[in-house]
Amino acid sequence: MLPDKDGPSQGGGGTADPGGSEDPAVSLFREYLRLRTVHPEPDYGAALRFLDRMALELKLPAKKVEVCPGRVVLIMTWLGSKPSLKSIVLNSHVDVVPVYQEHWKYDAFAAVKDDEGNIYGRGAQDMKCVTIQYIEAVRRLRARGTTLPRTVHFLFVPDEEVGGHAGMEMFVKHPEFTKLNIGFALDEGLANPGESYTVFYGERNPWWITVKCPGDPGHGSRFVENTAAEKLRRVINAFLDFRESERKRLNTGECFTLGDVTTVNMTKVNGGVAYNVVPAHMDVSFDMRIPPTVDLQDFEERIKRWCREAGEDVTYQFAQKHMDQEVTSTADSNPWWSAFSTACRTMNMNLKTEIFPAATDSRFFRAVGLPAIGFSPMNNTPILLHDHNEFLNERVFLRGIDVYECLVPALASVAPGPGEA
Repeated sequence: MLPDKDGPSQGGGGTADPGGSEDPAVSLFREYLRLRTVHPEPDYGAALRFLDRMALELKLPAKKVEVCPGRVVLIMTWLGSKPSLKSIVLNSHVDVVPVYQEHWKYDAFAAVKDDEGNIYGRGAQDMKCVTIQYIEAVRRLRARGTTLPRTVHFLFVPDEEVGGHAGMEMFVKHPEFTKLNIGFALDEGLANPGESYTVFYGERNPWWITVKCPGDPGHGSRFVENTAAEKLRRVINAFLDFRESERKRLNTGECFTLGDVTTVNMTKVNGGVAYNVVPAHMDVSFDMRIPPTVDLQDFEERIKRWCREAGEDVTYQFAQKHMDQEVTSTADSNPWWSAFSTACRTMNMNLKTEIFPAATDSRFFRAVGLPAIGFSPMNNTPILLHDHNEFLNERVFLRGIDVYECLVPALASVAPGPGEA
């Protein structure tokens, strides 16, 4: 039986505990977690109503941009004192991935908080926590009467968790995106089980590929020559042998992180009509994530060679093929990075810079020439995005608000660069 409220030390169901001891920001976070913005049918209407309420509370104008029917990007804007300067974007997505409820300790949308202060819910790490941390940091800053030189835009984007990150992919092509006059974007990162904070300055390119293996059909009682299955086996062996070589590089290299190597995973196999019929074709699909250090043209030539070696007429096609290899400079000469890292040092935060192993909306900012950093202030936290029993401790969550309270003014106060008024 799944509980629909907290354990004995905490109340549940509302936006705050009965004793009033819970920080209001934590209560708001739990309220947001309860919104079922989960695929395949995310309740975007509930999220937009929630975010409209936040805009009213913060006294910030909000604009809705429908990038396709039923898919809305909401933009809150904190106008800077020098609006001609390039703006800062704080990006977050409102959708979350599906859950396998039978593997969860609690209802994945009840936002249960246990006796240790761990808050369970789909999106607790990816990335509803960051959304509320942005909001609460701005609430504090505006309550103190803070003014910022640069305008800050808050983007709340749909459909990040579906193939291609459709929400941002469509939005960067929309005229409203250009109007934002963006100079720098801050997006999501990952938790870190240790004391340090991980910062991502680039991403691996996702390639989703299907290899098609035609062959001679025949009766299942015969040794049919030139079968699709034989070609399929050679293809699978080639891809998975490469996978193993990359896995060994990761496990034996002292300086490698997951983002530094290419991952290959076989995800689908199709073919066949009956037990006693040798099929005329079989297909196999792979998910590959390729770091920006790899020559992508050379890598595709490698795939072509694997297909040729597998047999006659073996072909491939891409379901997704990202080619952008832009990274954001983490040199002190980059004023955005300098502002970010300096602010973190003032908070005694140890930063680890890495290539993001999966994919986020940051790649769309980089693809149009904008510097972007992926960062979620979650240290001492197991990485549980897309996993069962996703949680974030309330102390880590509240510390994240402190972090953004320092980062937002630092980034919005970067001195004008070349070409800025």
